[in-house]
Amino acid sequence: MSCNSSHGFSFMPGYTCRDITKSAFHKPQTLTYKNGYGLPERPKVGIGHEPLLSKQLSLNEAKQVPNETPLLSYGSPAKSRPLDFIPAHVVYDKKVLRFFGYFQQTVHHSPDEEYRVRPVVFYYHLEDDSMCVFEPTVENSGIPQGKLMKRQRLPKNDRGEHYHWKDLNVAMDLCVYGIKYRITHCDSYTQDFMESQGVVLNDPEMIPADPYVRHRTKLQPSIAYTTPSDFDRLKQFITMDRKVLRFFALWDNTDRLFGDSLPVAIQYYLVDDSVEIRELHEPNSGRDPFPVLLRRQKVPKAIKPACEPFPSCVLELSAQEVHEFYSPRDFLIGETLKLMGRNFLLYDCDEFTRAYYQHNHPDIPVKPIQVEKKRGQKETHRVIPSYNGWGSLEDSLQNCLHLIPEPPKKDLMKLLEKDRKVLRYAARLDSQNPQDAGRRFVLTYYLCNDMISIWETATRNSGIIGGKFLEKTRIPKPSSSVDDPQYYGPADFAIGSIIEVFKHRFLLTDADHYVLKYLESESDRIPAETLNSVRQRLAVEMGVPQEQSQTEASALALPAGTTLAPGGSLTVLSLLGLVPTSIVSALGRAGCC
Repeated sequence: MSCNSSHGFSFMPGYTCRDITKSAFHKPQTLTYKNGYGLPERPKVGIGHEPLLSKQLSLNEAKQVPNETPLLSYGSPAKSRPLDFIPAHVVYDKKVLRFFGYFQQTVHHSPDEEYRVRPVVFYYHLEDDSMCVFEPTVENSGIPQGKLMKRQRLPKNDRGEHYHWKDLNVAMDLCVYGIKYRITHCDSYTQDFMESQGVVLNDPEMIPADPYVRHRTKLQPSIAYTTPSDFDRLKQFITMDRKVLRFFALWDNTDRLFGDSLPVAIQYYLVDDSVEIRELHEPNSGRDPFPVLLRRQKVPKAIKPACEPFPSCVLELSAQEVHEFYSPRDFLIGETLKLMGRNFLLYDCDEFTRAYYQHNHPDIPVKPIQVEKKRGQKETHRVIPSYNGWGSLEDSLQNCLHLIPEPPKKDLMKLLEKDRKVLRYAARLDSQNPQDAGRRFVLTYYLCNDMISIWETATRNSGIIGGKFLEKTRIPKPSSSVDDPQYYGPADFAIGSIIEVFKHRFLLTDADHYVLKYLESESDRIPAETLNSVRQRLAVEMGVPQEQSQTEASALALPAGTTLAPGGSLTVLSLLGLVPTSIVSALGRAGCC
């Protein structure tokens, strides 16, 4: 029923009246836009109309206004998305329950034990309800330990059921594959998980001790506390590194079958007090080349009485079983030393060892003793056969010194300093044959290796082809012996001297200017006759008369054989190094030259 107060109907409690004659339900516009902003519209004065005024709706009218969104215009409203499904293998990934326990293993045919208690750890993987059994490693147990059962679903009974985490609890027995395990306790994460799922855990238990391990513990001696030593090993390493005492000894092994007395070298390393013994092999002794008789180690001198009955061949001695090791004061020259059950007679040492004992242990005498040589041993001296003329003397000598010949050593410093430095001389043959009168040669001396090469210059219409007369080689002097030859050098090449080269005699007639320069730089090792002959020859080549040059040389106290000439002779000789420049300048100011 609808009612309206304008028609005289009274309002009854609980009834609502709606005017059925009303057809306009719009809301009047009260806003206007200016510069993009919404503003309330003001009445315009003088125009004749006013803005629409809004009418306040009653509570009943507000409820009757439809508030549903049209489906054709805006579509159906979006529904809330259901929660995602998360599988169990994702929720329980890497979540493992850990239980601790043990099992007893019966031991047969042993008088010391009847059973053993072997502790185990159970890992239960929640993602797939699988389990694995792991046995912790016990030192010196003698039992292969580790993973006893790989990860799998353990059968619970014969009906095909498997163990679930709901079946596990503390202080219970777990029978798997015929073995009865006892679960004693678990970790904190497992306890929190089981209690959160409503499982009440029993009181935890302790794993019982293994009777055999307890029996072995009683047999082992108690470890006594040892006071740490105040010896500074770092200082010993810094001060004694690479310092070794070396002794020469004889190993007396004659008491055994086919035994012999062998020479050895005992090396004592001061950095760590270790000892090494090496055999000194003689050539052609017929013994196998095993140089190390005792590897480097600390040799015990005295063993504790409680450890002496123990056979040392079974296990090496440790520092706890040795009372004292060998020290440098135990190595005395002239006495027999027992090392590792073998007797060694010390008869000598090297210079460093002798100096070490004189500085650190002056009370210990270090004097070598004479030892008896082996019976039938004779001293043999190496005899080098005489030179047979094949090849050079140095190369032939290597065949006698080594089984596999090695190249002779060279003076590398001389090769580097005097490389490509040569002395050249002009020479002619000193022969009775008239056909050799016109033959001219160039003799080249190589300073880097003291070799000589001879080149013959070609002469037209002589009938002799020029070229290489002698390749590079060392030429011995005719007065030297074959086994100890003396070779020609720059001191022997004086102008006018005769050089004999393999039965050929050459007369030196000239030299180049570098020869004079080199001989003057080595004047302390070059004879004066050789140097003066080169100077005189080069002065003649530059046009200095011999008579006047000899007069001026005597006036200036020049060496015998030096000649000067007027008109620039002193200047020429100053360029050659025969006269100092100061004398030439003084004589020039006086008008002498």
